[in-house]
Parts: sequence; C-alpha cells; structure tokens
Amino acid sequence: MKIGTVIGSVTFNALAPQFKGGNWLMVSPMGTEELTGKREFGQASTPVVYDRLGAGVGDKILYVEGAEATQPFPYPTPLDAINVALLDTFQFQPPA
Repeated sequence: MKIGTVIGSVTFNALAPQFKGGNWLMVSPMGTEELTGKREFGQASTPVVYDRLGAGVGDKILYVEGAEATQPFPYPTPLDAINVALLDTFQFQPPA
C-alpha cells in the first residue's frame, strides 16, 4: 500500500463495463519529504488510480498497485492501481 494525494481526475469517452460507477484519479505519491511537510507534491511518476470511494482533489488516499489491485473484481480486469482507503488523519515518524 502507498499513500498519495489526489491532484486531479481523468475523464474517458468510453469505459469497459466493469469500471462503471467509479472514477479515475491522478495521484501524487507521498514519500518521506511529503509526509514530513518538507515538500507538497512528490517528484515521482503520477499513477492513475481507479476509485469507487469518492476521493476528490486534495484528499489523501491509500492505494495498491499491481495484481493486488484486481482483487475486488470477480473476473480478470485490466487494472494497475486502485484506491482502498480515504485518510482522515495520519501520523508519520521518520526513521532515526
């Protein structure tokens, strides 16, 4: 699982039926610099994450990537990342 900040959304002209009812989010992954408040947005790639939980721009989320992202679906689904939690608050203590 990874923590990220939603920085935008993606709109598609057409979707496969298994994705109806969800949204696609652009997410900025959060590393140590972002979690400690030293930098607002990450410098890494920006994954596009499938969301059925209703996250919006500015929300902090937990997302998973890879084969684990397909677990909520009962059949093979072409998906690389999915939102699994909306974060209200969190604490981060960098390793010493």
